[in-house]
Amino acid sequence: MPTSAPPKNRFERRRAETRQAFVRAARQILAETGDTSASIQAIAERADVGFGSFYNHFESKTELFDAAVTDALEEFGQVVDARVEGVDDPAELVAAGFRLTARMADSHPELMRILRDRGLAHIHSDRGLAPRALRDLEIGIASGRFTCGNATIALSALGGTLLSLVALRLDRPDLDGDEAASDLAEMVLRMLGLAADDAHEVTRRPLPGLPR
Repeated sequence: MPTSAPPKNRFERRRAETRQAFVRAARQILAETGDTSASIQAIAERADVGFGSFYNHFESKTELFDAAVTDALEEFGQVVDARVEGVDDPAELVAAGFRLTARMADSHPELMRILRDRGLAHIHSDRGLAPRALRDLEIGIASGRFTCGNATIALSALGGTLLSLVALRLDRPDLDGDEAASDLAEMVLRMLGLAADDAHEVTRRPLPGLPR
């Protein structure tokens, strides 16, 4: 899971570990049932920490579950970042994001269930894949690779399509996820201004981080 700067002393380490235990428990609940009505006592028991420590870290369950979604989004962004390191083409970065997301339905199912159920409200979040995608869109527009005029509006379209892909992969595990992701990425790249042949070629390149 995502981590911040290492705590400086034993007290801070224990405090950070307790907070992360609550976040981890909340993520599990979101992935399993999506039910945020679980009591603080039940969450604390799942986290294996004392009930009384909850308010040392969170003012409410709403704050905890928001932190859990943010944690999941940041992990999602970090996983994709690790795979696309060294890729410079904004179009290939967009395509790789779709294709890697489709594979994560198998490798990170908990993460993808949270994204499916909670992601729409976070398309323009400052955490997770959103700021990374916005950066790539802005670079693509500035370089002329993309012809759309507004990166924020383009992010709305890209994010909504990506969430649809997540839902499709989770609801239809029999579907060829790689093919579906490549097809959707191709449609998005054409929407962003790539020619049909170019968009098709980009979305069929070997995925970054895999043997070529």
